Amino acid sequence: EVQMEESGGGWVQPGGALRLSCSTSGFAFRDTDMVWVRQAPGADLAWVAAIRGGDLGATGGGQAYAWFAKGRFTISRDNDKNTLYLQLTDLKSTDTAVYYCAKNWTRSRGVWSGPTPPGQGTQVIVSS
Repeated sequence: EVQMEESGGGWVQPGGALRLSCSTSGFAFRDTDMVWVRQAPGADLAWVAAIRGGDLGATGGGQAYAWFAKGRFTISRDNDKNTLYLQLTDLKSTDTAVYYCAKNWTRSRGVWSGPTPPGQGTQVIVSS
């Protein structure tokens, strides 16, 4: 059974930082392309960042970011721990959302989409 458990969210003031983690099991994490997505209040799921599986992702390559994440968020992975990370910096109120990790998301004509993430997500609240 595929399992993904997100953690690391919380309340932070604008300009602050958080590190999100996603612990996974039940599939070949090492070889799997992974993404972070988020859902703001009243909005649909939005793709945040992606990282390739295999050697490319493990060595810091194969990353892609949504326009709002570039320069502020960093996706990474530890294949030995089957864990995905998202470092969030310079947080803004518009980053308030539930963050999920997921697999099997793909990009078509510049738009990312995929199945509903299996985990519960981790809440990030950015507010003064």
